[in-house]
Amino acid sequence: MADDLRDWFRLWLTPGVGPVVGGKLIHHFGTPAAALAAPYSELRAVGVPEETARAIVGQASEAAVERQLAALERSGGCVLTLADTAYPALLRAIPDPPLLLFVRGNLADAVAQPCLAIVGSRSCSTYGRNAANRLARDLASRGVTIVSGLARGIDTAAHEAALDAGGRTIAVLGTGLDDTYPRENAKLADRIAETGALVTEFPFEKPPAPQNFPYRNRVIAGLCLGVLVVEAADQSGSLITARLALEQGREVFAVPGNITSGKSIGTNRLIQDGAKLVMDWQDVVAEFSYDLRQRLRTGQPAATPQESHLPFDLGEDEQCILALVGFDQPVYVDGLIVQSGLGQPRTMAALLNLTLRGLLRELPGKCYVRAWNG
Repeated sequence: MADDLRDWFRLWLTPGVGPVVGGKLIHHFGTPAAALAAPYSELRAVGVPEETARAIVGQASEAAVERQLAALERSGGCVLTLADTAYPALLRAIPDPPLLLFVRGNLADAVAQPCLAIVGSRSCSTYGRNAANRLARDLASRGVTIVSGLARGIDTAAHEAALDAGGRTIAVLGTGLDDTYPRENAKLADRIAETGALVTEFPFEKPPAPQNFPYRNRVIAGLCLGVLVVEAADQSGSLITARLALEQGREVFAVPGNITSGKSIGTNRLIQDGAKLVMDWQDVVAEFSYDLRQRLRTGQPAATPQESHLPFDLGEDEQCILALVGFDQPVYVDGLIVQSGLGQPRTMAALLNLTLRGLLRELPGKCYVRAWNG
């Protein structure tokens, strides 16, 4: 392991050295080695707080450095320093970028494409999930890398749709690279790393904590040309990501929602405050540069639900039930029995067949919506 990388770790692991102080030290001294060798008086003259300056002079624990390097090797990932040429250019341009960026996967190829963040509520509605699914799929299939935070709800829907479209996606973590939060997204994280990347600025063995996620959100916004908020309640973390995007000079987009839904208060207010209203992928691409717009618009579009072809071998009962179920509004079993006139046994058999074939999706409470591939 090169000595200069060890110096980056020593500086980064020093108590009190975060992106602000660390960036100030690198700007003034040029390298971590020079900053670590600086006398206390010079550190204080640069504006480093007293306790942090003493910690720098005392040096970070070598054992702590070795633990992080060993964990990095075990993870199969890599680390990018702020000085690396492979460090994403858009992220480097934000105020106080991370000193170190831990990566599992192929970040270089993922950021070589235009990147867009899609974020929203963890407890999203069916409408929100479907909107995120459709937009992520349509954009990813045209060569846009979808960036999100691996959280439940909208984030998960965006990552999955990008992968299903054969595109790339980046998950920015609020934990160390050795942890997956939430746990149920461990397999999704592995899928993402195969073609895209998992990214974090947090050390190994860093568990999820509320204070981590604003830092994660600034990296989500920093990697991207813009941030698209699909659903967000008032004071949602997604609104923090949108605010950070504005501060970084990036575009902010929002999907309009039902005015009676608490999950849409944040997105509707973003639109009131000037965010671009988005109804389809072209509304996003319209804000990109001319050359980029032309390149993306020549890509192969993903099939929309209206364009996709249904199997020819659906029985009459299945066709009847499918015609009664929409993409956004869940329909309860009792209502389908009444509306179809098929009776309970035939209705349940048709629902089971349609669900197994991936044409319907069952939601909690025995209700159903159309799947986007149906």
